[in-house]
Amino acid sequence: MLDMPRPRPPLLLREITRHGRTSWYVRRGDGPRIRVLGEYGSPEFWESYQAALQGERIEPRKAGAAKSGTLAWLVDQYRRSADWAALSPATRKQREGILRGVCKTAGNELLQAITRKAIVAARDRRKDRPAAARHMIETMRGLFKWAIEAELADIDPTLGVRSPRKSSSGFHRWTDEEIARYEQRWPLGTRQRLALDLLLYTGLRRGDAVRVGRPHVKDGVMTIRTEKTGEVVTIPTVAPLVESIAAGPIGELTFIAGENGRPLTKEGFGNLFREWCREAGVPGTAHGLRKAAATRAANNRATVAELEALFGWRGGGMASLYTREADRARLSKGAAKKLLD
Repeated sequence: MLDMPRPRPPLLLREITRHGRTSWYVRRGDGPRIRVLGEYGSPEFWESYQAALQGERIEPRKAGAAKSGTLAWLVDQYRRSADWAALSPATRKQREGILRGVCKTAGNELLQAITRKAIVAARDRRKDRPAAARHMIETMRGLFKWAIEAELADIDPTLGVRSPRKSSSGFHRWTDEEIARYEQRWPLGTRQRLALDLLLYTGLRRGDAVRVGRPHVKDGVMTIRTEKTGEVVTIPTVAPLVESIAAGPIGELTFIAGENGRPLTKEGFGNLFREWCREAGVPGTAHGLRKAAATRAANNRATVAELEALFGWRGGGMASLYTREADRARLSKGAAKKLLD
């Protein structure tokens, strides 16, 4: 076993069983213990440890359960690869769920049976869930791209398979009226209002919003490595957010917390936030507030580079959607005046 560094990683507990074996756990306060798998210091150990910090359990995998040359066998090899380890925790979790479902229905199939026709059929079975179909194709594409490079497969059955188009609207973007209605229902000094202000004035995704707390703020600037992309974002804490945090209530480790003051998982927070939105009579979601924040910034003439720095985007594509929309609105106002000439 590798030597354990000092100080010990946060919330990590060590236990020696009566048989002399070492077991590792993560525990927050008086909460339940979550077992950390693998030998200390191994990739499996750190993957399991990071998941446990988020309140997630990774089930032990049964060695040798999959027959060589089958889809389940290939998936098992993929999980041990550097490509899999390089994925963000959020992407790994999403793809793990997809691969588990795929293996349940076709895991015993030989790789030769996983053809383009089979991928198309799997996509079409999800025709009523276009997002699920897209994620399935992306997951299988990543699997077979790695498999070909690792010389474990000869053909990529996802080549030429079209993904369903993304909805032009996507998540509903909050309007100013909806934000005002929510604020009226949930005033300063409530957990519900703090959640809205943190999302709106940082633009963080819910998975990052539930992790951020006082340790992330120094000299009025919030710094956090985003869960989805791994980008580090630095966000100045504007006056309305500072006021909301001061009004509380906040948790010991994170700003957003449960009634017991302990951190929430992003799924648990998402469910709570939807309930708070319904009580306020608004159709919003956490991601819709991120869109509203980006829209506000763009309407106030934020550049593509500024939006990317604040929201953790890359490549200019996402940020330009907001700047282009804001520019079109300003240009149309100018053009309308010229209609009177």
